[in-house]
Amino acid sequence: MPDSFRVQMVSGMFDVSLDEKLTDRFAIELPSDDDWRVGLIVGPSGSGKSTIAAKAFGSQVYRGFRWPKRKAIVDAFPASLETREIVRLLISVGLSSPPAWCKPYHVLSTGEQFRADLAMSLASNESRIAFDEYSSVVDRRTAQIGSAALRKSIDAGHIDKQFVAITCHRDVARWLQPDWVADMETGRLTRRRLRRPQLQLQIRGCDHRQWPLFAKHHYLDPRLNPAARAFIATLDDEPVAFAAVLNHFRKHAFRFTRLVTLPSFQGMGIGGALLDGVAAHLVEEEHADVVSISGSHPAVIHHCNASPRWEFRHLKKTGRRATGFFREHPDWKVSLGRAVASFHYRS
Repeated sequence: MPDSFRVQMVSGMFDVSLDEKLTDRFAIELPSDDDWRVGLIVGPSGSGKSTIAAKAFGSQVYRGFRWPKRKAIVDAFPASLETREIVRLLISVGLSSPPAWCKPYHVLSTGEQFRADLAMSLASNESRIAFDEYSSVVDRRTAQIGSAALRKSIDAGHIDKQFVAITCHRDVARWLQPDWVADMETGRLTRRRLRRPQLQLQIRGCDHRQWPLFAKHHYLDPRLNPAARAFIATLDDEPVAFAAVLNHFRKHAFRFTRLVTLPSFQGMGIGGALLDGVAAHLVEEEHADVVSISGSHPAVIHHCNASPRWEFRHLKKTGRRATGFFREHPDWKVSLGRAVASFHYRS
């Protein structure tokens, strides 16, 4: 307890009992077994969350990382990690935009920084991570979607760690779906797993004026083919994802040329839902014979491989040479030089 002449003066002026007022005592039960994946310590500021976490988890508490200013975030991860492992971590927490991976931390949005911090915490060799001040600096929608993305990846086995969120925000509980909750306000430990709120995604056709909102988050050419048909997904009338298709050589054959989800909404499967929804519409309503997608992004490939609606057709390890429109417009990017997997939608 701090003591000084001024402290004693204040104590005397206001009759403050220093031993009583400057000492906090609190106790709460935390799980002693390992039969859980996600925990939550929640309570108002000053309730002792960080103190309890430090006592229970010690060096496993993540309190932030000093990101280098002049390095891309992929270069800030431990040198012992392979690039593929870093990409897997970033995607698992919903930071799925390759352009963001190649930027320094300080130029990312607050939501992207939150997810980068999550990925860095999970890069630890510890089998359990307790994340202090979880979601404290992001807007609540980003916190909720990010929490759902994290739980989804943990359930899928992409993150093989126990994770404890330490926060004063109770709204993340239904999205993070913790296996236990330690409530510092009541002093109680409860074992439960709340049902996650349902997202009502709306999909509709749109014009190309929507594309600029998504263009900078796409890892290929930011331009949109003038002949492309566009579709947009919204949540509560807010744009969250964009897709575009082109006729593929014949009238009733389509291929996806763009599929982008805004950073704040990545990791929840929204892009996959848009992909499936547009493909189903083209087959069922417009009688398409073939709907295909070719891509390099791990999230797209994982979705198509895991879905019974998509059939793997082939893998081009060095991509495809420019033909047709792209041969006539060499300034447009093609897949030459990178591995590309192709899938067809099952009608």
